[in-house]
Amino acid sequence: MNSCGRISCSDLKSGLNIVFSRVKPHTNCRRCSQAAPSLSRSLTSAAKPAPGPETGEKPRLRAIDLARRVQQERAKPPVAEPEKLSGQQKRVTELKRFSLQLQNVHPNVLAKHLHRAVLYRDKDVVVINKPYGVPVRDDSGVTSICSVLPVLSKMMDGMKIKSDSQLLPCLGLEKETSGALLLARSKEVAEHMLNLHRNNQVQRKYWAITFGVPVPSEGVIDIPIIEREVTGSQPHYKMALSPLFRMNDAGDGVTKVRAHRQAHPAVTKYRVLHSSSGCSLVELQPFTGVKHQMRVHMAFALTCPILGDHKYSHWSKLAPQRLPERVLGKLGLEQSKIRYLPLHLLARQLTVPGTCQTGISVSCPLPKYFTQTLNRLQLTLPDKKDDE
Repeated sequence: MNSCGRISCSDLKSGLNIVFSRVKPHTNCRRCSQAAPSLSRSLTSAAKPAPGPETGEKPRLRAIDLARRVQQERAKPPVAEPEKLSGQQKRVTELKRFSLQLQNVHPNVLAKHLHRAVLYRDKDVVVINKPYGVPVRDDSGVTSICSVLPVLSKMMDGMKIKSDSQLLPCLGLEKETSGALLLARSKEVAEHMLNLHRNNQVQRKYWAITFGVPVPSEGVIDIPIIEREVTGSQPHYKMALSPLFRMNDAGDGVTKVRAHRQAHPAVTKYRVLHSSSGCSLVELQPFTGVKHQMRVHMAFALTCPILGDHKYSHWSKLAPQRLPERVLGKLGLEQSKIRYLPLHLLARQLTVPGTCQTGISVSCPLPKYFTQTLNRLQLTLPDKKDDE
C-alpha cells in the first residue's frame, strides 16, 4: 500500500509470490500424491466464474473492494452540523411562521381551528376567537371567516346532513386584529345585534401595546376621521384625522372649522393599564365603528402608534414601523426585520345585553405573540377587578 492508502499492482504481485513460494514442489511420495487431487480440485474451483447474479450466489467481498470502500469513506467531506440559530433569528422565524399559519389554508383546516376556538355559544349567538391575519369578509378568493361558516355550523351541529342552522357575522374585526368575534345563528338575531350596537349597548374593549406612553393616562378622543390620498413616490390612501378645531393664527387658542362632508364621527375611550420601557399596555373602547379608528387615534391624536402598525406609524410613506434601539433590543429584533412584527391589537372583552338579566360577557385569552411581547417589555397585566 502506498502513502496515499491505495493498493498497487506491485503489492498484489508480491503477495501472490509469497503464497506460491510456500507451496512445496511436487514429489513422488504417497502423501503428496494423495494431496494432488485435492489441489487440482481447488484449482478447478478457482477457475470457475465468480458468483454473481448469473449464478444466483451472493458475491463475496474482496479485500481490494473493502480497501477501496474504506478509502472512499475517508475521502468523504465531514457532514456539517446544522447552524445554530441565534435568539434573534429564532424570534424572526417564529413571527414569520405565526403570520402565515392560517393564511391561504384549506377551508376545512380553518373551520376546525375555529371550532376549537369557540369561546361562547347558545341558541342565538356564538363567540369565537378570531386568529390574526384572517379576514372576516373577503371578495378576493382567499380563505376568510365567512367562507367557512357553513362548514363550522355543521361541525357545531355534529355534522348532521339535515341542518338548517347558519352563522352570520354581526360585528366585524379587521384582518390584523385578533380576539372575540360575535356570530349570530339567524338573520333576525343578527339584525337585533346590529341595532344594539348602533345604540351603544354592545360594549367592546380592546387591548393594545403602544410605542409611547399616552398623556394624559386616560381620556376620550373625539376627532372625526376621513380617508385622504397621500401623494409622493408611493401614492396611496390612508385614514386621517379631520378635526373640528385648529390653532388660531396667534397660537394662544383654537378656532372652530367647518366639518368635512366626508368625515366620519369617531370617538374612542382609552386608559393606560401599565407602561414600561417606553411602551404601554392600553385599554381601548370605541364608541363608533370607523375604519381603522383606534389605530388612527393612537398614532395621530396621541402620537403613540400601536406596536406592529406599519401603516399608520408614518404619514407620508409606506414603510415598516421604526423603533429605537432600546425597544428593538427588548423585542429581540433588528430594524431590518421589524416588518414581521404583527399588529398588537386584541379584541379582549365583549359584553352583550341578553334577554335575561345576566346577558353575555366573554373575555378572550391573550395570543402567544401578545404575551411574549408583554414579557419582553416588562408590561404587567392588570388585576382581574381592573380588567372588568
